[in-house]
Parts: sequence; structure tokens; C-alpha cells
Amino acid sequence: MNIDRKLLSHSESETEAFAETLAKELPRGRVLTLDGDLGAGKTVFSRGFARGLGITEPVSSPTYTIIQEYPLPGGGMLYHLDLYRIAGSASALAFGVDEFLDDPDSLALIEWPERIADIIPGDAIQVRIRHISDTEREISVTGNC
Repeated sequence: MNIDRKLLSHSESETEAFAETLAKELPRGRVLTLDGDLGAGKTVFSRGFARGLGITEPVSSPTYTIIQEYPLPGGGMLYHLDLYRIAGSASALAFGVDEFLDDPDSLALIEWPERIADIIPGDAIQVRIRHISDTEREISVTGNC
């Protein structure tokens, strides 16, 4: 199935609802890259995505912890990685990022994927969030599943 969607979001709740719907449609084993400047809304998107997977605990940015892990109902995990502080793929591999990218029972959201572009799976779904104004974001999703 080809995924090609675009949304002009006017609020955090619209962004979360868009991500929630997407999460309900994707099979396990998928990696999503989240591209966007600081403050673009990557964590807001992640909150909605987690809710779509049935995760009820609070979702926060893993900026300082690098990774947040959330158990999925029925097994598997949602891995939310923030690679802003990672120097490159060698550093990421040193902490085992490949385990998060290759887990067929889980899903992974990766912020700052350009830090490890050489090891991101070729079939990763790309989510781009562009800051338009204080309240508006343009969100585009491309990929196949």
C-alpha cells in the first residue's frame, strides 16, 4: 500500500488526530522518520501516533534519554528515538539502534534521522513536519507498507 498524505494542521489536536489515524493503519515492523526543525511538532505527532497504537501513558520527547520505549497492547514496543545528540551511525550502533530498526513486532519513530541516514531501512516511511506559523504545520507522509 502506497502512503502519500498531506495535512495542513491548525492545532496540536489536528496533528495528533492525523498521526493517530496513520498509526492504526500501519503494520508492525515499520520505521518512520520524523523530519522537522526544533519545535516543529515531532513530539506532538508522536503522542498522537502512540495513542493510535493504544498507548495510554504520557509520551514525552526523548531528547535527553535518546530513546523512550512504550509497550504495545498485545506485545511489541513503540520505540521513540531522538538522535539529535548522536554524532553518527557508529555512535548509534554502539548503543544498539539496529535492534530498534529491525524489530518485526514493533514500530520505531526516529527524530533527526539524518544523523544515521546510512543505516535507516530503505522502506522507512518519511514524515516531514514544516512550521508554517505559530499554530500551523504542514505534514507530509510518504512511503510504502
